Amino acid sequence: MALVETGLVRLTLEGAQVALEAAMNRARAIGVDMDVAVTDAAGILLAFARMDGAKLTSVEIAVNKAFTAACTRKGTHEYAAVAGCGGGAFGIHASHGGRFSIFGGGVPIVVGGQCIGAVGCSSGSAEQDRDVADAGVCALLEAIGEA
Repeated sequence: MALVETGLVRLTLEGAQVALEAAMNRARAIGVDMDVAVTDAAGILLAFARMDGAKLTSVEIAVNKAFTAACTRKGTHEYAAVAGCGGGAFGIHASHGGRFSIFGGGVPIVVGGQCIGAVGCSSGSAEQDRDVADAGVCALLEAIGEA
């Protein structure tokens, strides 16, 4: 039995900024201004940007998508089927003060089997949000040689 864990990987501000910039570049490429949030493994905000045309109502949604993905170690899109009416996790969206997000756009950052954070995006469709978040995660993983 281990009393402590060693060798933990931690997302830095510099790493969060790599993911943030890549996500915004992807948003520009698809023509959708986004709110983009990057959190650490505990779902605490490390970096955020609201592109000029991003929806004002999507600021908290982007942060909450990143929070959910980091804390559950799963993409928020994975909850859509189970969290709806009649699903096994129905009502989970109301947990954590309503911060739990159940639609696409939150993607965990996993390095060496450890979730070190997440990218959350909002302002487009759930598919666009997920695409942009994926771009941020992929760019970071590529930059550190994990892709």
